[in-house]
Amino acid sequence: MQIQAPDIGVDKALVAEILVKVGDHVAVEDSLLVLESDKATVEVPSTAAGIVKSILVQQGDEVTEGVALIELEEESQANEATVTEAPKAESPKAEAKVEKTEGQSAPVTAQTATSSQVVDVTVPDIGVEKALVAEILVKVGDQIEVEQSIVVVESDKATVEVPSSVAGVVEAIQVKEGDSVKEGVVLIQVKTTTTETASAPQAEPVEVEAAASTSTATGEVEITVPDLGVEKAVVSEILVGVGDRVEAQQSLCVVESDKASVEVPSSSAGIVKAIHVSLNQDVRQGMPLASIEVSGQAAPAAAKAPKTSPVADTPATKPQPVAAQSPSAPTQPEKLSKQQEADNAKVYAGPAVRKLARELGVVLGQVKASGEHGRVMKDDVFAYVKTRLTAPQAASTAQAVPAVSGLPSLPDFSAFGGGEVKAMTRLQQVSVPQLSLNNFIPQVTQFDLADITELEAWRGELKDGFKKQGLSLTILAFIAKAVAHLLKEEPYFAGHLADDQKSVLLRNEIHMGIAVATPDGLTVPVLRNPDQKSIKQIATELAELSQKARDRKLSPKDLQGANFTITSLGSIGGTAFTPLVNWPQVAILGISPATMQPVWNGKDFDPRLMLPLSLSYDHRVINGADAARFSNKLTKLLKDIRSLLL
Repeated sequence: MQIQAPDIGVDKALVAEILVKVGDHVAVEDSLLVLESDKATVEVPSTAAGIVKSILVQQGDEVTEGVALIELEEESQANEATVTEAPKAESPKAEAKVEKTEGQSAPVTAQTATSSQVVDVTVPDIGVEKALVAEILVKVGDQIEVEQSIVVVESDKATVEVPSSVAGVVEAIQVKEGDSVKEGVVLIQVKTTTTETASAPQAEPVEVEAAASTSTATGEVEITVPDLGVEKAVVSEILVGVGDRVEAQQSLCVVESDKASVEVPSSSAGIVKAIHVSLNQDVRQGMPLASIEVSGQAAPAAAKAPKTSPVADTPATKPQPVAAQSPSAPTQPEKLSKQQEADNAKVYAGPAVRKLARELGVVLGQVKASGEHGRVMKDDVFAYVKTRLTAPQAASTAQAVPAVSGLPSLPDFSAFGGGEVKAMTRLQQVSVPQLSLNNFIPQVTQFDLADITELEAWRGELKDGFKKQGLSLTILAFIAKAVAHLLKEEPYFAGHLADDQKSVLLRNEIHMGIAVATPDGLTVPVLRNPDQKSIKQIATELAELSQKARDRKLSPKDLQGANFTITSLGSIGGTAFTPLVNWPQVAILGISPATMQPVWNGKDFDPRLMLPLSLSYDHRVINGADAARFSNKLTKLLKDIRSLLL
């Protein structure tokens, strides 16, 4: 069968990521690939279980609703054929059942009964902490099918249709349009009806069914060493024993290199039939670790005791794995703490990537995202794990130092009214390690005042013409142009202290960070080559960058490569402040609101519009005299912007 592109609410979308490969076994609802448009990012799930036969699209392809994406070879037909043939060939009890049926029809007459229950359909993992209910697609009394869309939820990163996980009649709708929801919140209640077939109280039919399922559901899977990112590693701990029942993704053993330790998970659920490695053994990618007999374990128990309830099966299976599982069972949940899970929820990533991060114990906030709009992809997680395995331990320790404040733990405030812990925004959390680098920068701030009376008058003359063109001409555009001109004359202010601490890297181009306040915190998009652009071009790009920042549409490239930063308080207020140098840069210019002040002209006081400037700099690269000269030159440029033409 073919899996087709669903309706994602837009005319066309791009294939952003392919999550499977030919030969992979997928279950119903497993994500196959990621489709992305300018309005939504959606993971396309499989509608059936089977083997990936072929992938009909490539990453970057443009697709529309109904386009074939994946060709799947379903397993259901093959399994049905096997179940049908097995009793004829292998089960003598099946033959006995046939003889009885021919002679006695009454005892084996089947009876059918229907039962109903109300099922809650909840919000799945949609990749964000919370979203708004944009549209409700069903109403009470509607008959719905599995996978039918029931509501549309919308966040600042995606618009997603939530499908029903069950078929039935809508009993109640628990949300309304505009509600804020998160993973696990009940959306609707569905009344489902199931039909059960009960046969006459004879042991033979039950035994025949159990024998059939036993003969078809067993099979051994070999678990091999995955790609660890290193040539070889040592088995430091074996977490399971022969006879243990393991779940899919449960850790089997721990392998260790001189760089890191990694838990190797099982790819299938079943019974451990053999372990092929021993403690302290060297292993490489592809070597067999263990053999797992998949599924088919509950059926034999049912065959031995057909009249017992499912609850009675539990004691029969417990004695064997209890002792062996006790050391390994706790290892899986401990990979990520509750706080780390909460941090992961704030990162832009899909359900498949989140699942992978949980399995590998990866904190997504530490992973460098390569997807559009900062989306973390599967390859990003794998690359992060490989980096951790191959990076020297000393390097990782050094990287962790700036993120730690070095301050003692907070005191207990319970005796003083207590308090409430409130998580910072994702943007604020990401900023903490970067801002902590200022502990290592000897920073000084130079203050000055620029007379912008004439400049503001000229801006007033120009802004109406700009407004007719749909542009907003702010004083920042003039300042950016003036600073860019100065940075060509004073290249050290746009340089970087070299790693050897004995030289300075002087950049060939000017790329200027412009701090923008957003509801989530401060972000710094980059204005490219302002020294080569006109005031009009700069004003246009500043408006575009600011809007993208507020709409959360900045790409990683928009935030990279700056070698000087301007931050402005605009009309918020204040007279001066000390902006923090943004490492690896060595200087940053802060701008406070301009005010009318009396300025002595030699005879009397003139009212002049004065703009406060705060130039912070890394004293290892720039000395005080250089900073004073830079700010003085800037005040003269802003007083008479025409000097830029000379």
